[in-house]
Amino acid sequence: MGGFGRYLAAALAARFASEGMGMAVVLLAVERTGSAAHGAFVLTAWLAPHVLAAPLAGTAAARARRPRLFYAGALAGFTVAVAALSALLGRAPVPVVLAAAFFVVGTCTVVTGGLSSLVAGLLPAGPARDRAYGWDASTYNAAAVTAPAAVSVVGAVLSAGPAMAALAASAALAALLAASLPYADPGAGRSPDGPRAGLGAGLAALWRVRELRAITSATTLAFVGIGSLTTTSVLLATGLGSPGAGGVLMTAFAAGALAGSLTLGRMTAVAPGRLARWGMAGTGVALAAAAFTPSVALTAVAFAVAGYCDGPLLTATLRIRSENAPAAVRPQVFTLGAGLKITAASTGAALVGLAAAAPPWTLLLGIAVLQLAAAALHALVAGRKPVPAEGVTEPSEGSATAPAGPRTPGAP
Repeated sequence: MGGFGRYLAAALAARFASEGMGMAVVLLAVERTGSAAHGAFVLTAWLAPHVLAAPLAGTAAARARRPRLFYAGALAGFTVAVAALSALLGRAPVPVVLAAAFFVVGTCTVVTGGLSSLVAGLLPAGPARDRAYGWDASTYNAAAVTAPAAVSVVGAVLSAGPAMAALAASAALAALLAASLPYADPGAGRSPDGPRAGLGAGLAALWRVRELRAITSATTLAFVGIGSLTTTSVLLATGLGSPGAGGVLMTAFAAGALAGSLTLGRMTAVAPGRLARWGMAGTGVALAAAAFTPSVALTAVAFAVAGYCDGPLLTATLRIRSENAPAAVRPQVFTLGAGLKITAASTGAALVGLAAAAPPWTLLLGIAVLQLAAAALHALVAGRKPVPAEGVTEPSEGSATAPAGPRTPGAP
């Protein structure tokens, strides 16, 4: 298996573990305590602080003198944290369990965002790298489809404990694969006398570089809506007379997203900014249509279409970050972007909880409006042709922590 093939396997294994955590934690909490609320508190401790952990994880990744040790170690830490939660949840005092969940935050930030920064060092700039980001994005969607289903099946056949153990094993596999990636000299491409990127350098780049500012602000707004989609789908299915069909709707969305990332996400001839706008707008239109469908079957079709439109958004986002982030802060940019989106999603989940008494179709319509607003925000912020970022230096070919070769054109 080549370097990029091993990377995809590592990313899929890591994201499978990450995507399965939500379902597994709730099932384990219900099994051991009889209360889903206990699991919800643990998930809140896990998700909410991502935006705070992201700069720390990104800075550590950028400064790591031994990238192999850093990434493999982070994934090993994720493995230990999942195993610890499995052992402690429902058995140890709540503060101890919440502390273990909080530890997952730092390592999971690397899992969800930081790993994608490695793609640029495994493939040369150009269409091949752009297509690689499509494959990378598909690992998120594939994990979103398979992980909750696998956890549910294992939990039903055995129990939630073995399901958590399976997620820990998947994370351990990711750590082993990450240790086998072809990392180059971590100092390659850096000026030996140049200053090291500070803790706020990634945030400064997200604000200073127009393309980064546009995609980050737009996707953060969009994820306020996406974060509330799971709860809304349950409420919507209940309103349509099928209380258990919320999972069907979300599976349709995830399956559509996987198909979208493997098809539309590989359209390297389309500028990534334009692809992102089309994706957010299409998702908004499809979800707006789903708000008025009369049956679960038609709603599932609309959700699948919405997912198909959402699929290429992550690919476009990864391309924009890789092409426009200054090399010294690229890991920070990836982890910060992921942290902001996850925090926005947790905010959306909290908001829909407060508005749960509203008619479900109005909640879904609100999510659709957020997607359309995000598309408009991206068009507004990225309207003018940007000025190249100052101080962008390209590292030598083969580095796994920054891109090889010249920057790829194609930003809006």
